[in-house]
Amino acid sequence: MSKKLKVVTIGGGSSYTPELLEGFIKRYDELPITELWLVDVDAGKEKQDIIFDLCLRMVERAGVPIALYKTLNRREALVDADFVTTQLRVGQLKARELDERIPLSHGYLGQETNGAGGLFKGLRTIPVIFDIIKDVEEICPQAWVINFTNPAGMVTEAVFRHTSFKKFIGVCNIPVGMKMFIQDVLKVQPQDDLSIDLFGLNHMVFIKDVLINGESRFAELLDGVASGTLKASGVKNIFDLPFSEGLLRSLHLIPCSYLLYYFKQKEMLAIEMGEFYKGGARATVVQKVEKQLFDLYKNPDLNVKPKELELRGGAYYSDAACEVISAIYNDKQTEHYVNFPHKGHIDNIPADWAIEMTCTIGRDGATPTPRITHFDEKVLGLIYTIKGFEIAASEAALSGELNDVLLALNLSPLIHSDKDAEKLARDMLLAHEALLPEFAQTIAALK
Repeated sequence: MSKKLKVVTIGGGSSYTPELLEGFIKRYDELPITELWLVDVDAGKEKQDIIFDLCLRMVERAGVPIALYKTLNRREALVDADFVTTQLRVGQLKARELDERIPLSHGYLGQETNGAGGLFKGLRTIPVIFDIIKDVEEICPQAWVINFTNPAGMVTEAVFRHTSFKKFIGVCNIPVGMKMFIQDVLKVQPQDDLSIDLFGLNHMVFIKDVLINGESRFAELLDGVASGTLKASGVKNIFDLPFSEGLLRSLHLIPCSYLLYYFKQKEMLAIEMGEFYKGGARATVVQKVEKQLFDLYKNPDLNVKPKELELRGGAYYSDAACEVISAIYNDKQTEHYVNFPHKGHIDNIPADWAIEMTCTIGRDGATPTPRITHFDEKVLGLIYTIKGFEIAASEAALSGELNDVLLALNLSPLIHSDKDAEKLARDMLLAHEALLPEFAQTIAALK
């Protein structure tokens, strides 16, 4: 082999890692990885060991010459890396449970990528991502960082707003799920050329057109989704609750499922409060699923990604990540839906925003599609609101100041009281104290 191709996965003990490796194995002919390093922290060592052993069995079964390594020393792993993937969760699922349960205890939506929960996940995560970037700049400046750590939009915004690092792309599985839904309901064949015009922010994207072999099929798709006649067979529908027909027809756009938190806030809060009063939260379910997964992963006879991983949520991250890596490595110039700075390509938003939209990816990274140069005015107000929240969150993550946290909370459309924002800030800062070193002085003053 002419050249070594080294990938480093930070958060290697994640339950998603077998899916990522399956993606690399599947694409070995086009992406001949010679070394895959799994990196984790001390608290994740037990999971990392289990994942590493399963990955060894998967590689042996596939018969591909990928050398696997595991380490708790990130700097050791980064030497000569070509790609670095980040899939970490600061504080693991226990921290997520607090992100969900504390807002719900105050009567607010608890969610790990928006509202108070998303803010605090961002406050914990952004400084860690910045530390990783500093190491990459020093040790392997040629490497691309492909991030699928949530909140991906907030993280991408912070990186491009507050660092000079350019080789960073944020990846999300939501557009991949939407694409699979479209392929299924419109019966797109493998030989067909499918192109989707998608725009917005992470977890706030809208589809405005769908082209199959150059012909728009959007009217048919919108009509089928709005009327409820189009049902996915092989893929779980993108909507947990259906959006109303009136909303879809009046928007003339198809929103991603996360927009339920804004367009169906009352219903989503009622569902989550019901679970909360029964003692549950999404994080509780995920922890049970994860425990079952790791029990499966320990089986010495298991040498493939188990089907049960799809229950974990976040399926198809690996396809999104592997496809982006392959597009860069092979200069493919193929269509993807990622988070990146548009640099003025969209004419009715600030030029320095990081956004999520359809783009072409090759060796130089992401180039926005020329078909979308304008965000639909009907949803621009909501997009501005959430971007204001993301920008304030990225400022707070770096400053460690209480007022910056309060600003971000008050800018979120999911928080409806300035007094409640103060209570939420206090409770969550104290609950996450060990994971928020930047806020040490602020938290000491709160005690």
